[in-house]
Amino acid sequence: MNNFSATLDAIAKPFSNLAPWLLRMSLGVAFFLHGYGKFPLPPEKMVSWFGSIGVPAPELISSMVAIGEVAAGIGIIVGGILATSLGHLITRLSGGAVAVIMVGALSIAHSDWFITTKLFTSEQIFLLALGLYFAIKGND
Repeated sequence: MNNFSATLDAIAKPFSNLAPWLLRMSLGVAFFLHGYGKFPLPPEKMVSWFGSIGVPAPELISSMVAIGEVAAGIGIIVGGILATSLGHLITRLSGGAVAVIMVGALSIAHSDWFITTKLFTSEQIFLLALGLYFAIKGND
C-alpha cells in the first residue's frame, strides 16, 4: 500500500502547483460567464423575476449581481496572478463576494433546496464551497 501511495505521490508532485489553478480557473471563468450573460444592464429577465417575487429595487439589485459576478470571477483569477499581499487580498475578497452571491442565490432562487438532495446535486453548492475556500485561504 505504501509503494502505491508513493507512486501516486511521485506522479502527482509535478502537478501540485497546478491544483489550486484548476479550482481558481473553474470558479473564475464560471462566475465571469454567469455575470457576463446578464449584460446589458439591467438584465431584463432577472429584473422581471426579481420584481415578481418582491425583491426591492430589482433593476439595481440585478445589475449589482451581474457586476458582482463578473468582478468576482475576474478577481479570483487576477488575485492568483498577483503573487503579492494585494493578490491575496483580492482573492479573499472575491471569494467572499462569490459566497455572498451564492448564499443570496440559494436563499432567493432555491430556498426549497436547503439541506436536500437537490442542493448537493447542483453546481450551486460547489460554487459556494469554492467561494468560501478562496475567502478563507486566499492565495495560501
